[in-house]
Amino acid sequence: MANIIDGKAVSASVKEKIAKETAALKEKYGINIGLAVVIVGDDPASRIYVNNKKKACEAVGFESYEYALSADTTQEELLALVDKLNNDDKVNGILVQLPLPKHLDEKAVINSISPEKDVDAFHPVNVGKIMIGEYSFLPCTPAGIMELIASTGVEIKGKECVVVGRSNIVGKPMSMLLLHESGTVTICHSKTNDLAEHCRKADILVVAVGVPKLVTGDMIKEGAVVIDVGMNRLENGKLCGDVDFDSAKEKASFITPVPGGVGPMTIAMLMKNTLTAAKIKHGIA
Repeated sequence: MANIIDGKAVSASVKEKIAKETAALKEKYGINIGLAVVIVGDDPASRIYVNNKKKACEAVGFESYEYALSADTTQEELLALVDKLNNDDKVNGILVQLPLPKHLDEKAVINSISPEKDVDAFHPVNVGKIMIGEYSFLPCTPAGIMELIASTGVEIKGKECVVVGRSNIVGKPMSMLLLHESGTVTICHSKTNDLAEHCRKADILVVAVGVPKLVTGDMIKEGAVVIDVGMNRLENGKLCGDVDFDSAKEKASFITPVPGGVGPMTIAMLMKNTLTAAKIKHGIA
């Protein structure tokens, strides 16, 4: 029976450290840390995420600046706002909540954010730095997963690591972070032949594809660490991950639940990136 990796507890520990460091920076240097969040339109899920980010800022002692724009905002208006925030000394981190309305060019918006304030780590400059291992910021979900793995006490070095999913937000950067820790990494995706066979080799298995209960217990190596990034809503309204939790927990040594696993870590690592951005700006990092 697997040990449950408590994302809420690990997240709370990370945020507590950030709050202490934020208070110390304010007391010693008079530094106020600010995060600007831009939301375009009224997508309900995006609104929940933005509200959670505001609460997290309050919890760690950051200033939170919200810019709620109408769904018919033009590309020029959005880029002008990002430019203004790039040049605002009060703002250490900029986050544009995705997805954007279809008439807006997400790629152009991401590319317009200053790499020094790109606390999502989506800008090509920051992506390149992650590739070569010389990064200041890490994408929030993969960074949170690394914290969760660390909390188990399992060493990554030399382990067989399998990442199911190749998105730019989770799968690709996740594989690089495991590689930087000397894991032996396999990336699987929708065109992979015999996914189950690859999964069974994994000492550390990260699943991030958005397919409910894709990975079942018979696909998991005895004693594996299983990280479920999926967040899917079933027809009965219940949330579930990409891993069939009930069968997987019988084989894994550690496993993340859904909800309460990876989710809380994403916002905690956003706070960590914003703190890092402020420290770099003031020459403290």
